[in-house]
Order: sequence, then C-alpha cells, then structure tokens
Amino acid sequence: MAKEIISRIDATDLALNDKLVYINRVAKVVKGGKRMRFSALVVTGDDAGHVGMGLAKANEVPEAVTKAGAVAKKHLIKVNMTGTTIPHQITAKYGAAQVLLKPASPGTGVIAGGSMRQVLEVAGVKDVIGKSLGSSNRINLAKATILALSQLREIKRTAVPTPVAGPSEIVKDSTTKGTSEGAVTGE
Repeated sequence: MAKEIISRIDATDLALNDKLVYINRVAKVVKGGKRMRFSALVVTGDDAGHVGMGLAKANEVPEAVTKAGAVAKKHLIKVNMTGTTIPHQITAKYGAAQVLLKPASPGTGVIAGGSMRQVLEVAGVKDVIGKSLGSSNRINLAKATILALSQLREIKRTAVPTPVAGPSEIVKDSTTKGTSEGAVTGE
C-alpha cells in the first residue's frame, strides 16, 4: 500500500475523547523465559468529524493506553460528512480486512460491529450502515475503517437554474379562472 501524505491536524484546539478498543497481552520469548507486555488499540475523536487511531505497547496496561492515545492524537484525519452521515458508499481494504460503509437516513444510528462501530462513533458519524467483509481482526478492521473515512469525498451540489419565462410563453394567473370580462373580440 502506498502511503499518502495527510496534512496534520492540530489536536490542541479540539476537545478529543479517547476510547479503548482492544488490549492484547503479548509475549517475547527470551533466554530466561517469557517477557510479557501489553498492546493497546485506542481511537480518539471529537464527535464532529475528526478521528485518529493509535497502537502502542508497554510493560503495563495504563502506560500502553496512554502511549496509544498520544499516537492517535498525532494521526488525526478529517472526515467529510453530509449532515449526520457519510456522503457516499465506500469500500476499503487493509490487509485481509475489508469494510463497506453506506450512508443511512437520519435516525438509523450506527449499524456496525466491533471496532468499526467505535471508530465511527468517535468520528461523529451518527447514521451509517457498515459491514465487515473480510477478516475480523480488530486492528485491521479499525485501520480499514480509518482508511475508508479518509477516502470520503465531498459531494458538491450545484444549484439548478430556474427556467425564465420567455416572451412566447404565457403565464396564467390563478385568479382569472378562464373568464373573459371586458375582452374585445373580433366579431
């Protein structure tokens, strides 16, 4: 996958809230036995169109969560939204995880599962239908959802010009009702 250069969003002026998605205990086998560490997946967002994801490891769970939150704040993206939903349907793939996101009418809610739901909720998307089509790996699903949200484009709506009545067109007044009072006839 080619990495795109994404403009950095300053996290200091946003009211971000972190959500812990997944904690994993990982082990490294060394000469003296196993060295246990913890991996944390955290998503952060402001419920208004900004979202980021971070993955970090540490010896203790709180340290891993703090580090992952800091990484998430460094990798914020802006999500293009139309009202409370996304502007168009999109499919994105990361590794073996593939996600499908569809816009939904107001009041539908977030219909998605696993880490997709948590990413969409902190991003501020209120009405969306999501489907996981590939792997159910939480990390890859979150990354695929972030990738899909970053690829959303704004739909530009152009104003439809109103037709102008020309001299040959007769515009009827609704108050005349077809009567011809005071009309001059040719007889």
